[in-house]
Amino acid sequence: MEGRPACIRAEEEDSEREDIMQGKQEIGTLKGVGEKTEKLFQRLGIRKISDLIRYYPRSFEIFDDPVPISEAEEGKVCTVAGTVSGRIQVSGNRNMQVTTLYLKDLSGTLKIIWFRMPFLRNTLGRGGTIILRGRVVSRRKELVMEHPEIYYPAEKYKEKLHTMQPVYPLTAGLTNNAVVRAVKQALDLADDSMDILPEEVSKRYHFPTYTEAVRDMHFPKDKDHFVRARERFVFEEFLVFILSLRMLKESDSRADNRFTFSEREEIRQFLDALPYQLTRAQENVWQEIKSDMQGPHVMSRLVQGDVGSGKTIVAFLSLMLAGLNGYQGALMAPTEVLARQHYENLSGLLDTYKIPLCAELLTGSMTAAQKRNAYRRIQDGEVQIIIGTHALIQEKVIYRDLALVVTDEQHRFGVRQREALAGKGSLPHILVMSATPIPRTLAIILYGDLDISVIDEMPKDRLPIKNCVVDTGYREKAYAFMKKQVSLGHQCYVICPMVEESESMEAENVMDYSEMLSQEMGSKIRVGCLHGKMKQQEKDEIMEAFGRNQIQILVSTTVVEVGIDVPNATVIMIENAERFGLAQLHQLRGRVGRGKHQSYCIFMTASKSDETKERLEILNHSNDGFFIAGEDLRLRGPGDLFGIRQSGILDFRVADVFQDADLLKKASDEASGILAEDHKLSDPSHAGLRRHIDNRIREIMLEATL
Repeated sequence: MEGRPACIRAEEEDSEREDIMQGKQEIGTLKGVGEKTEKLFQRLGIRKISDLIRYYPRSFEIFDDPVPISEAEEGKVCTVAGTVSGRIQVSGNRNMQVTTLYLKDLSGTLKIIWFRMPFLRNTLGRGGTIILRGRVVSRRKELVMEHPEIYYPAEKYKEKLHTMQPVYPLTAGLTNNAVVRAVKQALDLADDSMDILPEEVSKRYHFPTYTEAVRDMHFPKDKDHFVRARERFVFEEFLVFILSLRMLKESDSRADNRFTFSEREEIRQFLDALPYQLTRAQENVWQEIKSDMQGPHVMSRLVQGDVGSGKTIVAFLSLMLAGLNGYQGALMAPTEVLARQHYENLSGLLDTYKIPLCAELLTGSMTAAQKRNAYRRIQDGEVQIIIGTHALIQEKVIYRDLALVVTDEQHRFGVRQREALAGKGSLPHILVMSATPIPRTLAIILYGDLDISVIDEMPKDRLPIKNCVVDTGYREKAYAFMKKQVSLGHQCYVICPMVEESESMEAENVMDYSEMLSQEMGSKIRVGCLHGKMKQQEKDEIMEAFGRNQIQILVSTTVVEVGIDVPNATVIMIENAERFGLAQLHQLRGRVGRGKHQSYCIFMTASKSDETKERLEILNHSNDGFFIAGEDLRLRGPGDLFGIRQSGILDFRVADVFQDADLLKKASDEASGILAEDHKLSDPSHAGLRRHIDNRIREIMLEATL
C-alpha cells in the first residue's frame, strides 16, 4: 500500500469517504456486526449502511409514568407498579406452561400471566416493588395483563421513563437491541449529502434537514419531532414513486397494438346462456376493455371493483376474447391455491358452455415433468389461456403469441413485469384487477400508469352481510354463534391483529389463540391456524383444507385477504378491530358473503373511545367499499404515529395513502412541477433524486419476479 502513488491513495481515500457519505459501505463494517449478524440483517434486506438508515421502526414504545392498577384499561398497553400478592403459580403442560402472579398496589390487584416462562417463579418472588409493562385484556370477565416486560428492580424503569424507544421489524435470531445498536452507529455516519430532495422543495415545505429528520425517525425527542420527520420521508417516498411511474409511463405507454381483435359470436352466446346478467357496471367495463384491445395502442387498464362485484367474470371474458381471436391470454394469481381455483372455475365454464378453448395451469409446485408438458403445450399453441402464479414469467415459458396478461394489484403487473414480458415477444395488453377500494382522486395518482375503470355495482343476487360491533364481553356469545353455524354445515374465520412476517411473538399469539379456541369448541370442530411466517406451501395446504371443509374454523392473520373463495364460510369475527384501517376491515369482511347463505361479520373491540366507535359504526351500517374508503380518508388524521398498513395497496416504507392523502396530492403536484422544468431530471440538483428513481423503477420492474 505504501509503495503506491500518492495520487492513487488519495483517490481511493476520496472514494471510500464518498461511500461512507452515501451509506454504500457494507453493514458488516459496523462494530458488533459479525458475519452471523450480517446474514440476519441481509435476511431483512439490509446490506448497506444506507439500507439500515432507512430501516425505520414499525412502532415506538412510549414510556410513561406507571398508572394505579385500578386505572389499567382493557385493550391498552399499561405500566403498573406493585408487589407480588400471594404465591406465584405455574400451570399447564410442558409445551404450554403459564406463570401467574397477582400484582397489588393501594388501588387494587391485577392478574399477570406469562407463557413458557416458568423460571419467573424463582426470580420474582423475592419481595420489593416490581414494574410491569404490557397489554391488558379481558379473560372470562377478568382483566389480565399478558406477557408483560419486567423491570426488577424498579429503578431499571427510570432509565426509559418519558422516552420513545424504537421497535423494529425483526427476524428470528436478531434482537431489537442489536438493531438499535447498529442504527445508532449508522446515524453517526449520516450526512446531509445523502439528502435526495431538492433544496428548494425542502424549503418550500419547511422540512427539517436530512440528518435531523432521519435521527428523529429512529430516536425522536418527542412525538412532534417524529411527526415532522415522518412527513418529510412520506413526502419523499411519494415523490420518488410518482416520478418513477410517470417516467415509466412515458417510456412505454404509447406502444403500438399489433394485435387484431374482432367481436366473437361465441362470447355473445356465452353471455346469453349465463344464469345471470352482467350488471350495468360490468357491461360498461367490458365495453371499455374491448375498445382498448381493438384500439391503436396497447391497453394498460386498472379495473377497480368492490369485493364480490364480479371482476373475475370480466377478466375471463377478456381472456376468451384473446383466445378466440387466435392469441394467448395469461392470468396471474398471487397464490397457487387461488390460481388453481381460477383454473378450475374457468375450465368449468369453457366445458359447460362449449367454448372451443383450452386452459393450462402453471405453478411453481408442479413436478418437472408436468412443467415440461405445460411449456410444450404453451409454446405449440395447444392452449390459449394460461393461469398460474409468477411461474408464468419464468425464462423457460415461451408463449406462442401472448396478447393479454390479467393480474391483480398484489403484483402491480402493469408496470413490474413489462421488462420480463418484452423478452417474450411484443408487449401484450395489461389488465390489473383491484379489490382495494381507493377514492378515485388517489387512485389516479397511485396508478398513474394505468387507465381506470370502476365496477361500482353489486350483483342483484348477493345477500348483504349482517354486521355487528361488540366489546369483548360478547366473546362467549360469539363462540356460541359460531358453534351453531358450524352445526348447520357452515364455516367461520377468526382474524387476529395484523402480524408482520418477522414478528415471531405475535405469530405465536395467533397459534395460542387457535389452541385456546380449539379447547373452547370441543373435539368435533377442527380449528386451523394461518399466519405469515408459514411457508407458502403450508398456507396453501391449510386454505385448501378449509375450502374442503376439513377445517371448520380458521384462525388467521390478514394473509387470508388473498385467499380462495369459500362460499360455505358465513361468519368472520375480527378481534381488536380498532387496530385495522376501515378499508382493510372491509377487505377482510369480503371473505364471507360469497355463497347463497346469509353471512355475518363481528367486529370485536376492546377500545371504549368515541373515535373508535365512530369508525366502526361506519362499517356496521355500510357494505359499500368506496364509501368506506372515503370515510377512512376523512377520519384518518395525523393522530397515528404510523399509518395502518393497507392490504393490497402499494408497499411503502412509512407512507399511508389514507392518513397521508394530503401529502400524496402535494407530492403529485411537485412531481408535475419538477418534470415541467427538468423533463429528464438531468440537472445536477436532481442527481440524488434521479438515482433513487432509477432504483425504484428497477424495483417496480423486478419485484414480483424475485
